[in-house]
Amino acid sequence: MRVLRRKTRVVKVGGILIGGNNPVVIQSMSKTKTSDVEKTVRQIGQLTAAGCEIVRVAVKDSLDARAIKKIKAKIKIPLVADIHFNSRLALEAIDSGADKIRLNPGNIYKKEEVRDVVSAAKSAGIPIRVGVNSGSIRGHQVTKSPSHQSAAQRMVKSALEYIKIIEGFKFYDIVVSLKGSNIFDTMEAYRDIANRCDYPLHLGVTATGAPYQGAIKTSIVLGALLLEGIGDTIRVSLTDKPAQEVFAARAILGSLGLRHFGPEIISCPTCGRCEVDLIKAVKDLESKLSTTGHRLSARPLKLAVMGCVVNGPGEAKEADIGIAFGKKEGLLFKKGKPAGKVPFAGFLDVLLKETERL
Repeated sequence: MRVLRRKTRVVKVGGILIGGNNPVVIQSMSKTKTSDVEKTVRQIGQLTAAGCEIVRVAVKDSLDARAIKKIKAKIKIPLVADIHFNSRLALEAIDSGADKIRLNPGNIYKKEEVRDVVSAAKSAGIPIRVGVNSGSIRGHQVTKSPSHQSAAQRMVKSALEYIKIIEGFKFYDIVVSLKGSNIFDTMEAYRDIANRCDYPLHLGVTATGAPYQGAIKTSIVLGALLLEGIGDTIRVSLTDKPAQEVFAARAILGSLGLRHFGPEIISCPTCGRCEVDLIKAVKDLESKLSTTGHRLSARPLKLAVMGCVVNGPGEAKEADIGIAFGKKEGLLFKKGKPAGKVPFAGFLDVLLKETERL
């Protein structure tokens, strides 16, 4: 199956192109106080190492806005300034070198304030994200909407009205997001707006809850939308360390075949038939690949590590490299053909060596 991407215009964020035929981009957010430059730079470095390609920082006050210049000098990926309530902070962030501005229609809505931000963004040559959240739709927008309108419809209405204001100032470098905490509202909103404009869409679910639950909720939404060709950048929002957001985003894109970040591991869940410590074996393989992935990421390879006599040989045959374990050793398969027996104790080195030879 091949995903047919939605046709959008292309928007540039720093050195990253989003939309059009460009790859779906992974985004995350620093969770530090932005004015603490040292901590923020350290966390952005961790995000970058994990695979984050665009990072957003909260701009709560002038200290945060002014810190952007120092942060930018020490990081390697584009930086987005997250602005709420105070449009002057957007102007300061732009002056400090932000690569994109996120505005919330729910709390920065006066036309003259939007005009000033648009003018500054246009002069700096940077885009604006119209970021709608279900929890911060402006009060009068809700009361003016028909009572039968869903949360998704209200989010779309808010976004389109805001886009119209920005377009009125002859500005079109726009990215749009519509995030709800309810998966159905979020999916409905993105599907609706995908048919109403050609701007790139930043996908995400807000306030997802605990990490495990949040990853599942987000995977459902992003997976469904991306399969429909909707989405140009993504963020997995988790109440967890930010690098975990990036790992989850990579897993989603990799599972859908939209991006490749190294070999895909195929392994069985284990049962009473398994006679080796397969759980530890897979964890060791995953850990090893995280440090050697740069040598193996050029091709979308599949590695199978199986401990089941029922499905093991079949899955191992279908992978590029596979091992089907018995009691103390396993049968190695290379491109579907048996290639000898491997002791469980030394399987990891053999598997990686054979993978690199492909």
